[in-house]
Amino acid sequence: MGANRVRRIPADERVEGPPTPGMIREQAVDSERMWAGVLRTEPGVVSGWHHHADYESSIYVLSGVVRMEFGPGGAETFDALPGDFVFVPPSAIHRESNPTGEPADAVVVRSGSGESIVNVEGPGAEDVSG
Repeated sequence: MGANRVRRIPADERVEGPPTPGMIREQAVDSERMWAGVLRTEPGVVSGWHHHADYESSIYVLSGVVRMEFGPGGAETFDALPGDFVFVPPSAIHRESNPTGEPADAVVVRSGSGESIVNVEGPGAEDVSG
């Protein structure tokens, strides 16, 4: 399909998105300046630490609870609930978790360029994606 066409991406045409331990990403759109898809975090799961390099991200929580950990030493947290948006600035190291007994689902849109996922050992760590 041409990049300059309006098009529909049905759910069965999404592909596996860039991996981070503990998260299930499905990619719908991956263009030169944007990434969009869906994210699922299963009950009780904590993702690996990561950042999105030069991308800024907007996350819209559809269902469940998405707990965000970030900041110096990963000490800052908040829970995002259905209907909430979360903004993640470029290069902000963070991880998501799901502290509930139900899956958490979200829509993610990123704007930027380059690699969209950089997995790291922890807050303040260097790139481990190799």
